[in-house]
Amino acid sequence: MGRKERREREDKRENYAAKHSAAKRKETLIAVGVLAVIAVIVGYAGYLFLNMTETAPGGPDNGGFALGSEHSHAGILVKIFGDTFDFSAPAYQIKSSWIHFEGRDGSTVHKHATGVDLGYLFETLSLGVDDQCFSFQDGRNFCTNEDYKLSFFINGEQVSDIRDYEIIEDDRILISYGEGIQEEIQEQLLELENQEIIK
Repeated sequence: MGRKERREREDKRENYAAKHSAAKRKETLIAVGVLAVIAVIVGYAGYLFLNMTETAPGGPDNGGFALGSEHSHAGILVKIFGDTFDFSAPAYQIKSSWIHFEGRDGSTVHKHATGVDLGYLFETLSLGVDDQCFSFQDGRNFCTNEDYKLSFFINGEQVSDIRDYEIIEDDRILISYGEGIQEEIQEQLLELENQEIIK
């Protein structure tokens, strides 16, 4: 093999190595650029999420402060004619970032901002609640009348309405519809007291 052929082969190898090295460098720079753009987008989205205010889309009209300004948990139990209403169904999970049920649990309310009340929670779940009635989307209404009574309890104390109530950590809320028999209410309050608040 002559010097000329050997030199041509060495030149080809060097050219191949240089092209291969340049291609690898280009691929690496593109990957780093893409990762940097993704990191910026994720960082910006995280910043926006942490600094959302009550005027952000989906926020309550009466919300007092930014999303994340508080994180409180309260146990809740809704009994209609002795049957427990199930908030663990997907239709009732995380309907608002401000206050919701989560993790397939239907017994713990999670509140993520000050100024958010229980009225807003039920509004996001498309359930009607006022001082007289508990109403479903399908038109069923459970209202206080001559035979049955809608009752509200916060930490064992009866209250006339819960819509404007803002939960604090470890609150326990009972909504009961039925004959209003004291023994039945006491059983429901005991059930609520024994219910785990998932944090």
